[in-house]
Amino acid sequence: MTDRTGPTASPTSPGAGALVAAEIDAVTFAERLAAGAPVLIPVGATEQHGPHLPLGTDAMLADAMARGAAEHVGGLVMPAFSWGYKSQQRSGGGNHLTGSTSLDAAALIGQTQDVLRSLLRQGARRIVLVNGHFENTQFLYEGIDLALRELDAEARDASAVLLLSYWDYVSEETIRRVFPDGFGGWDVEHGGVLETSLMLHLHPHLVRMDRAPSHGPARLRRFDRLPILPERTPASGCLSSPIGASADSGRLLHEQVVADLGAELLSELGDGTAGAAAG
Repeated sequence: MTDRTGPTASPTSPGAGALVAAEIDAVTFAERLAAGAPVLIPVGATEQHGPHLPLGTDAMLADAMARGAAEHVGGLVMPAFSWGYKSQQRSGGGNHLTGSTSLDAAALIGQTQDVLRSLLRQGARRIVLVNGHFENTQFLYEGIDLALRELDAEARDASAVLLLSYWDYVSEETIRRVFPDGFGGWDVEHGGVLETSLMLHLHPHLVRMDRAPSHGPARLRRFDRLPILPERTPASGCLSSPIGASADSGRLLHEQVVADLGAELLSELGDGTAGAAAG
């Protein structure tokens, strides 16, 4: 994962209900798996987010949401996928922009299939992929499907793999509060107010608001054109301005999404902390 301030200083630190796989030993990991703990995998990208946000923004935000949701279900949080599918002009500015370092579809499908195959082989039966990069979705879906096909019928029927993107949990009330002058739409939120606010809350030392662009939203076509025309992406790489972002808005976004996501995972998958406490 790109940057962390440490387990005691970060707002995303796990409590008693969640464990971060990279920070525990194999015995503890095995005990949690045996107890039925859900496994959460944050998925991001290495992608430019304008002059004011770090390249690891997508992975950092997915990691924060996964850690927060894992508290509700006693989950194990795996290391984030830091590489994602190539940035597209209508959602991430385009893969031509410096800093966006991407995987082809086959590589992301293969990575997903390999990681899930390994976790399923170890006995994980409740797995959640928490996506933070729009372009990843269909390739994650394919990797999940291929991994599940390798299981026998009994193991497949006993398994539940969820694929979600954290922004789908942002409520209409939160949108109204974060965008009091009106929401421009998810299409232009790359490098905009939402991501910037979350980063100001979670990793403020990595945000350069003195570099924040103030241009209007990108004028997006309703089609993809290949090869792309680079001049159709704002020079900043952002699809809307982050001006108006704040740590308070980021705190609201983070707390509301984590609460709603955690509650839905608890309803869908149950709680993995009871068995873990015995271990």
